[in-house]
Amino acid sequence: MDAKHGDWVKIHNIVLEAKDRAPNLPEDTQKVPLEFWNKGFLLEDEANIGDRVKVETYIGRKVEGTLMEVNPYYKHDFGKCVPEILYIGRQLRSLVEEDGE
Repeated sequence: MDAKHGDWVKIHNIVLEAKDRAPNLPEDTQKVPLEFWNKGFLLEDEANIGDRVKVETYIGRKVEGTLMEVNPYYKHDFGKCVPEILYIGRQLRSLVEEDGE
């Protein structure tokens, strides 16, 4: 068992298969399914990654999908520190103060 009732989880679902997409979409978009990922509280008693589950989102919607992750978190950042830009704000304030504006 990877998750139990009430755990915060991320699910995935295919909304439309590629063959069911609208014909007026760009060609590259038509070739892929329309998918969604959502997070919510697990409504099942227990589940494993890959199981089909129902969740209640934070705002109370009930949605169904494949369990992808338990306790998901953001894995992005803004990259490594760039020392050259650390002092831009200070330099700007100094220039503005010198000009008296």
